[in-house]
Amino acid sequence: MNKKLALALCTSAVLAATATGCGDDTDERIQSWAQEVCNEVGPQVEKIQNANNTIAEAGGEDTAPAEVQEADSKAFQSLSEAYGALADTVDEAGDPPVEDGAELRENAVAELNDISDAYSGLKERIDGLDTDDQSAFADGLNGIVEELNQLGQSSQNALSELQSGELGQAMSEQEGCQSPAPGGDASPDA
Repeated sequence: MNKKLALALCTSAVLAATATGCGDDTDERIQSWAQEVCNEVGPQVEKIQNANNTIAEAGGEDTAPAEVQEADSKAFQSLSEAYGALADTVDEAGDPPVEDGAELRENAVAELNDISDAYSGLKERIDGLDTDDQSAFADGLNGIVEELNQLGQSSQNALSELQSGELGQAMSEQEGCQSPAPGGDASPDA
């Protein structure tokens, strides 16, 4: 009887070790996926922060409309490119090795591309404003600011599902996906 119990315990231990080994493989694949994505996120986050800083600095009262237009146009172009690059990074990394990984990737890519397109649209709008008509320019700029605030919220939500659970934990451990220093509205946690 003791030999059977010992055999049963050994078999259980072997099964547990095998299950743990499979879990470690999954953990390694999750870490690898997170590292691949996060290695590419840092430069884009820096680009986003710089663009947001440019927009904030261009909004001063003493800044001429043409200067605001030029600065914002360049910033919106940078933001569009950065969010597009983030979408490409997530897409090229493939499906994360978690439950519903394909859906998570597809949703994140779609949201990031939508944000990229929205910033491209803002660039077109700012480029179309008449800088010679101070009042019309101010009105147009106010509409853009409202949309910009909404985009800030969207950017915060774009990767939230992707950055939850095991995958989110793995991403938070990667340097490129850690929250940046204060100074920009957007972050990889965006």
